[in-house]
Amino acid sequence: MIKLKHTIFFFLIFLQVGGVVFSQKKELKQAEKDFDTRSFIDAREIYLKIVDDGYTSAQIYRQLGDTYYYDSDYKNASNWYLKLVEAFPNDLSTTDYYRAAQSLRSIDEQEKSDDLMELYTANGGKSMLGQQFTNDTGENKKYDVIETAINTESSDFGPSFYGNKLVFASPSKGLDNEKMNEWNGQPFLDLFSADMDDEGNLSNVVSFENEINTRFHESSAVFTKDGTTMYFTRNNFINGKRGRDKDKQRTIRLKIYKATKGVGANQWTDVVELPFNSDNYSVAYPALSTDEKKLYFSSDMPGTLGMSDLWFVTILDNNNYSLPKNLGAKINTEAREAFPYISENNTMYFSSDGRGGIGGLDVYSTAIDTEGLPGEIENLGTPVNSNQDDFGFILNEENKLGFFSSSRAGEGGSINDDIYKVIEICEITISGVVTDLKTGEIIPNAKVVLLNADKDEITSMVSGPDGTYSFLGDCNLGYVVHASKDGYIPTEKTVITPNETGTIDLPLEIEFIPVDPCPPNDLGCRLTLLPIYFDLDKHFIRPDAEIELSKILAAMQLYPQLNIHIESHTDSRATDSYNIALSERRAQSTLNWLVYKGVDSGRLSARGYGESQLVNQCSNDVKCNEADHQLNRRSMFIIKD
Repeated sequence: MIKLKHTIFFFLIFLQVGGVVFSQKKELKQAEKDFDTRSFIDAREIYLKIVDDGYTSAQIYRQLGDTYYYDSDYKNASNWYLKLVEAFPNDLSTTDYYRAAQSLRSIDEQEKSDDLMELYTANGGKSMLGQQFTNDTGENKKYDVIETAINTESSDFGPSFYGNKLVFASPSKGLDNEKMNEWNGQPFLDLFSADMDDEGNLSNVVSFENEINTRFHESSAVFTKDGTTMYFTRNNFINGKRGRDKDKQRTIRLKIYKATKGVGANQWTDVVELPFNSDNYSVAYPALSTDEKKLYFSSDMPGTLGMSDLWFVTILDNNNYSLPKNLGAKINTEAREAFPYISENNTMYFSSDGRGGIGGLDVYSTAIDTEGLPGEIENLGTPVNSNQDDFGFILNEENKLGFFSSSRAGEGGSINDDIYKVIEICEITISGVVTDLKTGEIIPNAKVVLLNADKDEITSMVSGPDGTYSFLGDCNLGYVVHASKDGYIPTEKTVITPNETGTIDLPLEIEFIPVDPCPPNDLGCRLTLLPIYFDLDKHFIRPDAEIELSKILAAMQLYPQLNIHIESHTDSRATDSYNIALSERRAQSTLNWLVYKGVDSGRLSARGYGESQLVNQCSNDVKCNEADHQLNRRSMFIIKD
């Protein structure tokens, strides 16, 4: 089985095995040698035999866990790490706690994982990393993830765009044993290319040029936009010779190389090593900035904050480069950051296993500023990320099509690294706050409706206590958003969504309809007339009443269609029959005043109601003062239908 951390094992920090005295000293020494030279398969077999014979130590459990951890076999890794935690609690490092927690999380043992992260922090681990591990699980994003047709039974990973082709790493095929990796018994990696159609379907896989592929590992390429220059990762091997570091393991490190496409030929030439490489640390996973003036990469060079960090250099004239610059603690953790990719809208996608996330390596994104430095970090969430390793994410934002690698179980049940196509589903969030048009006050419980361009309802909701609403729409469409509430004039706004996932802020203002204090047919109320009052036991029009009647007269002159009915009333003193007659005289007196002023009598009617419609408590036998009684001696003017 070939796994990501198996095939491109670049950045490891090893814990050296101390002396353990028992009868299997020879076997243990061989196991340590195999471990130190990355021959994990052989080392694991020896360690397992020693444990089976009844001999254990913290370092044996730790390195057994590590052999599985670096092979991305998190189930077996967690088994040995838990044995280490339980049997040797006083011999643990923060790295032990972190790897154990990460392995448990990858097999959905969340509670145990959280407990170990608490111990990690309590024993001196970085509190920020522990917090990220607990919280940084990533929200779901809208992507379709499809396994590609180019995947093999071995490991396929590290996609990169190259015109209308996809270049990726895969074990070399059909070669002799010289091309086999002693570490895992599998072929070394070569670069391959596949034709890519407009929908991202891949076909016609062929090996990349021989000038690029060698006897050892090649992977993770990036190409300039004109297709004439490529940067790629290779073992420390050039001109037929392998280089090794100076430590006792004599490790063959990883380096970035540059190649140029020959003029008028379809062949890569002039393969050169970049000057900031070293035989003593690894430099890998090249990525170009959008202006192609910066080269990003991952390395464990001096100055690295964790096991591997993201760095960049400025590309200068005449094949020169600036000194490498670390991207800093905002993006780099004490674990591994790798596989950077810069999209056309200046978003960096990268993978990390130092932020907890959902599984082993997770894919993250961050905006890159004008100085080439990262901003806020966001987990891409599922379905891109899984509880296994997810890495090498690339995306063409124009056609919303991309690829990434994952060690999740594919359709055939394989848990090798495979390449997946990702389609970004373009969605627009249309949201805002419903407020009062005049006062700006928040309006809760308003009905907000999302309609299509033909005014057909799609969905609706009620604004929240804070007046907010939110709908999810598609890109490149027209929508109408309608807001209404009892007592308000409805409003609606039209919006055209863009061709890029995002949010549209669409505030909605609705106008309050004031409560009409007047009955709909009460002309006196609408003209704010003062009451037409009469003296006690009298029906003549008083001078103060003439002022108010003149307002009625003016209204009838302005509006020839206006017809009114005059209602006259008395107070409760005297008999009911007398008051009926008195109110009739008052009604007629009012009507006659208007007729005398020129109003057609056909537009008027009048009636007396006596004391039947008092406006206060001053009924028969109730003692009231003169002012209270005056309120009942009145005429009213009702608009006739």
